[in-house]
Amino acid sequence: MQGNTILDTVESPKDLKGLNLQQLEQLAGEIRQRMIDTLYTTGGHLGASLGTVELCIALHTVFDSPADKMVWDVGHQAYPHKMLTGRNKRLHTIRQHGGLSGFLLREESEHDQFGAGHASTSISAALGMAVARDMQQEDYHVVAIIGDGALTGGMALEALNNAGHLGTNLIVLLNDNEMSIYPNVGSVPRYLTRLRTSKTYHRAKEDVAGVLAKMPAGEALMEIGKRLKDGVKEAVLPGMIWEELGLTYLGPVDGHNLRDLQETLTLAKQIDGPVFIHAITEKGKGYAPAEADFMKLHAVAKKEAGTGPSDVEPPDKGPKYQDVFAQTLIRLAEEDPRIVGITAAMPNGTSMDKFMKRFPERSYDVGIAEQHAVTFAAGLAASGMRPVAAIYSTFLQRGYDQVVHDVCMQNLPVTLAMDRAGLAGDDGRTHHGGLDIAYLRCVPNITLMSPKDEDELQHLLATSLALNAPAAVRFPRGAGYGVPLSETLHTIPVGSWEVMQQGEDLLILATGYQVYQAVRAAKRLAEQGIYATVVNCRFIKPLDEELLLQLASQHRALVTAEEHVLQGGFGSAVLEFLTDRGALPQRIVRLGMPDRWVEHGEQGLLRRLLGLDARGIERAVQQLLGARVEHGEMSVR
Repeated sequence: MQGNTILDTVESPKDLKGLNLQQLEQLAGEIRQRMIDTLYTTGGHLGASLGTVELCIALHTVFDSPADKMVWDVGHQAYPHKMLTGRNKRLHTIRQHGGLSGFLLREESEHDQFGAGHASTSISAALGMAVARDMQQEDYHVVAIIGDGALTGGMALEALNNAGHLGTNLIVLLNDNEMSIYPNVGSVPRYLTRLRTSKTYHRAKEDVAGVLAKMPAGEALMEIGKRLKDGVKEAVLPGMIWEELGLTYLGPVDGHNLRDLQETLTLAKQIDGPVFIHAITEKGKGYAPAEADFMKLHAVAKKEAGTGPSDVEPPDKGPKYQDVFAQTLIRLAEEDPRIVGITAAMPNGTSMDKFMKRFPERSYDVGIAEQHAVTFAAGLAASGMRPVAAIYSTFLQRGYDQVVHDVCMQNLPVTLAMDRAGLAGDDGRTHHGGLDIAYLRCVPNITLMSPKDEDELQHLLATSLALNAPAAVRFPRGAGYGVPLSETLHTIPVGSWEVMQQGEDLLILATGYQVYQAVRAAKRLAEQGIYATVVNCRFIKPLDEELLLQLASQHRALVTAEEHVLQGGFGSAVLEFLTDRGALPQRIVRLGMPDRWVEHGEQGLLRRLLGLDARGIERAVQQLLGARVEHGEMSVR
């Protein structure tokens, strides 16, 4: 309930300046309770944001946003930031269509200095802002807030290296909760663990500093003291990677102690050059269920009752595509010891965790490192294995050069399982997988597939692993249609399409999730006297050229439907081919995602708004054929 709280008096960060420590600690509790109460209704990323409440309060009391720039990595951790920057009263709209984004958006608030939906970008962006400040001879602070999971991304390490080289004033605040969505992997998290737990180092450093403070001053003695401190540091914590990179290291500091955080941030403001602050936090802090099950409560689903407009078709109730993918991969791997599973820090999101549990010795979580994941898969394939890299369509964009040069150019048998292809729903524009057809079908050697349902996903995955060449299978987020799942798996002839039904009035070519939407639309059209041929175009590259030419010659109107941008998509591939063959039908319409960023919202709602549900396809056909309703009956002009 809102009202009579400190939180409800906060309209901007300026309102924090007059609060004492006790009031700020009370505010932290109110923020946590408001998030818990709200997100269990709306859905959203709960665990990470519960862990950053004190960090956010400390930042906004020590710095002056938006004059000082705060760059949050990803956005999962930034809900408290939104609440303290004028958006608290709209928190109930988060991730709802027309409401607040679950990520950072420059157009949503002047306090969101940089949009963030993918990880590991904050240090690079913040360093760019710091350099721009210096070039423009301005005076403000720049802080990058990054999680330890995002720090495993190569881009973050590249930025740290450049920051140390440039030496400009920049503060990097590490939110270290030992987690991203799944436990972090790799040597950087292990290094952070040693740093967190090394009481010996901190005690020794303090002892040396105390002894030096009591000694007479003198340049020679101070140099000896410096060497002594460095010797202790090197003996107890070899490397001290941050200082070797040229950053002043502060910490570890308790990320839930407001006084300590404020003092550390204030000190960092006074240091010349880049500073690295290591804050230890607890994911899910202050909420026992989230603390106990930080993976499950990284994000919470919204309550389904009463959501969505009444004219949106109910969601399908089959198994999740990602679960069918994992179960199928396990079945195939039981027969083929060459199959290896790879995930880039998303074992739960892709259901690769099921494969990891069954085949731990053949599973690899490489961290938030999609580039490495793809080339790692290429190396496995070059040595006789059959790797499957399960990566969201939107995240595979980060490994595009590796797909081109390391996989396809060398014609290596890597399977890319692209989850969240199409409209990703509440996660919004940074997570919609609407570009993959365009960026993959132009690459030689790759076979690109999209199943019409969860059963066909099984067989296309088997087909991809039977190829001695690169393959990509794109499938949507969420539940399938609930079709029966085949007990035996088979391969599908590459490039073959499936005619779902025959009709003489028009041809509907649909791919992926849109196939059954087209079938449903065709049934409605048949009731109006319009009869459509509907084709399941499960292979996007190569096309079924023979069938396409045959059907195009038999129909005067053509509709293509895909959950992908129109530019360079499946419909474009069809038109390119038919144009080259001089076989274009008289009337054509392509249905797909528009040339703009699609915002967040329920998948069913977004499909309705974009005309990518059965009703949308029906209306498009009516307009294409010049159909009109007369006295309840359909006529075609």
